[in-house]
Amino acid sequence: MISERVYTVWDDAPAPNRGGDVNISKARGYPYDEDWELHSYPIGNGYMGANIFGRTDVERIQLTEKTLANEGLYGIGGLTSFAELNLEFNHEDPIQYKRSININDAMAYVTYNYKNVAYTRTHFMSYPDNVMVIKLSANAKGKISFVLKPEISYLRKAYEKNARTGKMTVDNNTITISGFIDHFSVNYEGQIKVINTGGTLKAIQNGEQSEITVSNADSVVLLVAAGTNYELSEALFLEDEHNKKLDPNSFPHEKLSRLIQAAEHKGYENLKQSHLEDYQLLFSRVKLQFNADIPLKPTKQVLKAYQADASHHYLEELMYHYGRYLLISTSRVGTLPCGLQGVWSQYEVTPFTGGFWHNINVQMNYWGAFNSNLAETFTPYVEFFDAYHPKANRLATKYLKEHHPNAIAKDSLENGWTIGTGTTPYKIVGPGGHSGPGTGALTTKMFWDYYEFTMDTTFLKEKAFPAILGMSQFLSKTLVPVNDSLLLVDPSASPEQKHNGDNYITAGTTFDQELVWENHHDLLKAYKILDIQDDFKKTVEEELTKLDPIIIGKSGQIKEFREEEYYGEIGQKNHRHISHLCALYPGTLINSSTPKWMEASKLTLDLRGNNTTGWAMAHRMNARARTQEGDKAHEVYTKFIKERTLPNLWTTHPPFQIDGNFGTMAGVAEMLIQSHQGYIHLLPALPKAWRDGAYSGLIARGNFELSVVWEDGKATAIEILSRSGGLCKLRYLNISDAKLTTKTGELLDFEEENSDTISFQTIKGERYYINM
Repeated sequence: MISERVYTVWDDAPAPNRGGDVNISKARGYPYDEDWELHSYPIGNGYMGANIFGRTDVERIQLTEKTLANEGLYGIGGLTSFAELNLEFNHEDPIQYKRSININDAMAYVTYNYKNVAYTRTHFMSYPDNVMVIKLSANAKGKISFVLKPEISYLRKAYEKNARTGKMTVDNNTITISGFIDHFSVNYEGQIKVINTGGTLKAIQNGEQSEITVSNADSVVLLVAAGTNYELSEALFLEDEHNKKLDPNSFPHEKLSRLIQAAEHKGYENLKQSHLEDYQLLFSRVKLQFNADIPLKPTKQVLKAYQADASHHYLEELMYHYGRYLLISTSRVGTLPCGLQGVWSQYEVTPFTGGFWHNINVQMNYWGAFNSNLAETFTPYVEFFDAYHPKANRLATKYLKEHHPNAIAKDSLENGWTIGTGTTPYKIVGPGGHSGPGTGALTTKMFWDYYEFTMDTTFLKEKAFPAILGMSQFLSKTLVPVNDSLLLVDPSASPEQKHNGDNYITAGTTFDQELVWENHHDLLKAYKILDIQDDFKKTVEEELTKLDPIIIGKSGQIKEFREEEYYGEIGQKNHRHISHLCALYPGTLINSSTPKWMEASKLTLDLRGNNTTGWAMAHRMNARARTQEGDKAHEVYTKFIKERTLPNLWTTHPPFQIDGNFGTMAGVAEMLIQSHQGYIHLLPALPKAWRDGAYSGLIARGNFELSVVWEDGKATAIEILSRSGGLCKLRYLNISDAKLTTKTGELLDFEEENSDTISFQTIKGERYYINM
């Protein structure tokens, strides 16, 4: 139904490398490195990431390992750069230069011609083998010569803030860097093994600097592994003393040595094959294109042309697939979840810690995982949740002691759990300050979505139901009766909204009320599916009727605060957060069956405006998709690409935050398929700009895989793979006039609800076809 396309991010010149500037701080992170942020090309495997500059004089490859942290901002720990790998080639003024990432394969390349020799560097970050692999080759023998000079990032004297110690040693063909960061007792190590074919290799220890010189080799393979003594566990979060969170007597050396030895034994071609099989199993699931030609010019020029004239839509397509590439590269089973900067940071102190911020950002990272057929990338968050959950239970009790002491249960487990905004691999916090308790329910929405998209009842029973139940138990205790028919979360805050310079704390913000509703509503659905009856279910049923979560104000707007009358009289009119519209997206309370709320949502989005930060544009894009205003969703997507997308296609808050990449990825899919209202709505927010196109592999709730072709804005062919069986309910204009067939062409009957809605029973594993 759709052709194969190879997607490449590329440039015809190396990235500049002026280094970081300690005098520049971005979002309280430092030092800022503009060339790294705008021009380097990222690869990753969930455990670690690398940024490749593609230089021919001295190549810079900056390495990040996701568990390496210093004190960071706010004292809760923060991601920090691991090391720099410098390769001295001294190839000045090459010709026919190109650096690129093939995102279909997750392979990065540097190619050029120097003194009549064609050189190629191939890079990939293997998830199965947890190593970075770099191959240097040429079209003539004996032409590979360079000096490897690693650098330990931000080495400081021990008495300085965020201090790390470190040393570098070389043994035969392996350089080992190792050291210690005091704040969390982090032991870190990296190993770089150089394997040459032909030529000579010389190891040099020059004071504190270890070097390996390769001369006149035919080809060279570098294997890189990195790690720390970090162990994800309940004990890590339960331990309050920062320097006792990790075992200072535990070292990653043996583990890394095994990884390097296994990779060397496996060999380059087998490493490459394992990488490709693993990555393509995920990436190849989805195809999506808007029938725009692929421009034959560097990506930065494609972006520049789009900024001048957005009538060519290839970049909108490329950005969607680049988002999928980045998600696969940052969030894999057994790794930490995807944080604010994915698995990449060149900073000593990363902006906002680079952590998992829960008043929208970490959730946005996974919004597109489910409908874009990458549900398993959410597993790292589930693993992370399992580890922090006991601490979250204690935080719930602590919060209730402070605000609702009379509601505390005798059994502390019945207090449920809670989480606030700032979270890192080392610490979680409770709600308060600028965001209300609804942050926890914004989190559990991901658990419910995972179930609805996969129909995995084991996950529902063992993971989603306990998480959603515990959140409802906690939220139930934050509700204060105002009268017989009204319960309000108190205290309550709408994320990051201020009034007269201070965080605005009140009762019953729309953010908190709507998310209590969402969590309670999802819990009742889970009760029904699992056939569970208990007394708390009755409590939830009663509370659900007393939340009054959505109120329309005198401006026709969705109120953000109950005491607000006209739009903007409390808080910032054009605030980046649209927290009072979480019931529209990612929630489901506001939908086509609530037309007055839907119209008020549209007006609220108009009033809020699109002049905002990167991730905030992404939320608006998804909200416009849910209001089915396809052209307005496309308008904010266009603005996002023009104003918040960098030459390497990372996106910026500013500075770089990966949630914008993932939020707009989700938005593209949401414009093309929705399934939150009990039926699968095809092309619900198709903009005029995407007149012709096709997709395959997108997922709808109920675990249906959809493929659709459309021409002149109208669907012409639809294919459905039923991955779990059950009733399939479809909505599309005049779909009742279409023919439903099996793969053999057998005509099938369907139930007609109305001219635009049909339903039919499906068999697990079977495909169904609709010809319009």
